[in-house]
Amino acid sequence: MKIKKTYKYALWSALYLTLLSIIFIALSYLLFYNYIGGVTLAIFGILFFIISFFIIQYRTEHFIYQRIKKLYEDISVLDINDLKRKKVTTDIEALTKTVQEYVEGKSEEIAHLTQRDSFRRDFLGNVAHELKTPLFTVQGYILTLIEGAADDQEIRTKYLERANKGVERLTSIIKDLDMIAKLETEGMKMNIEPFNILELVQNVFDLFEMKAKKRNIKLKFDKLYEFPYFVKGDVERIEQVLINLIVNSIKYGKVGGVTTVSIESYNPNKFVIKVIDDGEGIKQEHLSRLFERFYRVDQSRSREQGGSGLGLSIVKHIIEAHGETILLKSNYGEGSEFSFTLEKAM
Repeated sequence: MKIKKTYKYALWSALYLTLLSIIFIALSYLLFYNYIGGVTLAIFGILFFIISFFIIQYRTEHFIYQRIKKLYEDISVLDINDLKRKKVTTDIEALTKTVQEYVEGKSEEIAHLTQRDSFRRDFLGNVAHELKTPLFTVQGYILTLIEGAADDQEIRTKYLERANKGVERLTSIIKDLDMIAKLETEGMKMNIEPFNILELVQNVFDLFEMKAKKRNIKLKFDKLYEFPYFVKGDVERIEQVLINLIVNSIKYGKVGGVTTVSIESYNPNKFVIKVIDDGEGIKQEHLSRLFERFYRVDQSRSREQGGSGLGLSIVKHIIEAHGETILLKSNYGEGSEFSFTLEKAM
């Protein structure tokens, strides 16, 4: 039978010691053959071999365990409680592999925690930056009015209107932050029911018709739908998704362009709803981060357009809370296509 690799060291050490002991006893036998018999010599050799094997094995494992234990104590990434005595053998290769796997696991955990900490710091920095701009704007207008500009009715009205816009933006940011916090901590309770997605899209079109006209953008379906398309979902949340996507298409679409919505069969059980614009599109390096909180492709232009910077992040959370998928396709200079799936109402 093939000897286990973990015992080779102790086995060979015991064999060497046994051979030396047999030689020693053999010499003694030659000198004192009247006192030592052959059977005694054989029994002594076997017993000596067995005892030597277990002593060497135990001592070697203890030796390695003590030194690895010290390594665990010295290296903060390793937890001494995770080191079990049974994991330590004389097979250095296997032992090294075990320690290496453990260290790799801890390294991945540290990398994940570092990434989360980085996201947290970025988030706090972005929140501070987003709140700072409208706060300073409102403060500036109010201070100007306090210092005497309030006596001029025209200036007073204009500055109060501008301050009100700043407050509205602050309110929008706070509301979106509150929703993000609830989505990420408490989750979202969904009121799932069947509804006509075509009717919901048309309602959003009607809601933002005037906003689209200001940029001469046409809101339309890709074709004439003769029959209703019923889907399952939380109608209020899906309306919010459509509002965010259509408002984005108006903000960043081409002046005089078109925002098109289409509903297609994604598979036998799902529809895919697409919101397509013919704006400037998004560069490839931004696509993977577009749904992050406060992430903006163009910082200056995005702030001129207003908004909290949380719209797409909220869209992603709502769609994922439905157990569905949000997709993005964009070619820079050609426009963007945001799409999401919803279950068909059979």
